[in-house]
Amino acid sequence: MTNFKLTEHAAIRIKNLLKDEKSNSYFRISVLGGGCSGFQYDFSFTNIKNIDDKIFNEHGISFLIDEASIEFITGGKLDFVNELSGSYFKIDNPNASANCGCGTSFSI
Repeated sequence: MTNFKLTEHAAIRIKNLLKDEKSNSYFRISVLGGGCSGFQYDFSFTNIKNIDDKIFNEHGISFLIDEASIEFITGGKLDFVNELSGSYFKIDNPNASANCGCGTSFSI
């Protein structure tokens, strides 16, 4: 089983965002090429579960991560952070060798 976790803070934020969605959406976590460090995290909502998606359930939230993306973030966790500079989702990724200052991109 692939290991990826949500913190309770992330789950609460996702639940609040899902209230604004008009249908039974999934929260999707993806890793895309690009960003200032080579790869970047992407968070979105979707009604479609693709054939290569893994579905996770934690703290009452169903979320999707595709097979290619999970390779980059296995063992990680998603948190929601509230700081003076703003509020944002943050992935603690043990596979990243370097992170960008903005926290949304990384390299392996």
